Amino acid sequence: MTEVKNDPNLIAYCGLYCGACGSFIKGKCLGCQKNEKATWCQIRVCCQNNKYRSCADCKLVGKASDCKKFNNLFSKIFALLFRSDRQACVNLIKELGYDKYAQKMAIEKKQSIKR
Repeated sequence: MTEVKNDPNLIAYCGLYCGACGSFIKGKCLGCQKNEKATWCQIRVCCQNNKYRSCADCKLVGKASDCKKFNNLFSKIFALLFRSDRQACVNLIKELGYDKYAQKMAIEKKQSIKR
């Protein structure tokens, strides 16, 4: 497998780690932070409007999973298909900070914490 980059700038607004994503590794995606075409993503728009690095910085909602933008139909389908737990990712960012979270995800070659 291609080496997974350790880069905090590859943390998506929702907490996923783009550095371990197959599309990013293959050069088919720039990652959430740089993907200007992802205007459809309500989480991205919200974080950009509020100047958050991710949902981990949100002061509007107690838990990201209580947010209607974070916890929508698309995210539920994504979570089911990929056994992804973005709330756990956001919690880990809060616990470790962005640098250590990116390092952990890169070492473990994980895009998300699994359910």
